[in-house]
Amino acid sequence: MSAPFEERSGVVPCGTPWGQWYQTLEEVFIEVQVPPGTRAQDIQCGLQSRHVALAVGGREIFKGKLFDSTIADEGTWTLEDRKMVRIVLTKTKRDAANCWTSLLESEYAADPWVQDQMQRKLTLERFQKEVSQVQL
Repeated sequence: MSAPFEERSGVVPCGTPWGQWYQTLEEVFIEVQVPPGTRAQDIQCGLQSRHVALAVGGREIFKGKLFDSTIADEGTWTLEDRKMVRIVLTKTKRDAANCWTSLLESEYAADPWVQDQMQRKLTLERFQKEVSQVQL
């Protein structure tokens, strides 16, 4: 059995002051570095179909309208090793044409090179998915 797509192709991260975000055809991942020893009760995370908000220890990390819509009840967040929050959002539109150019409508945009690499990765992911379905 082949490895999951992300393990074969790597990710194309977009760096931010608080960490990074990246995407696949179906999901958007947000990784936020938090102070070591952070506890789950220190985290306030709001996930809606078009909005996201994250605060740690009462300090707002980010808040705003997402670049595109997500499936609200499929969004999750986890605290990993008490030093990183990972948020996973499921895209409503799941195709290579829906390559987010920024995380929020007005913030955390990918620079042109990163955007190009993200688009290439999504196109490759779609192609590999189509080929594997044909082979079944």
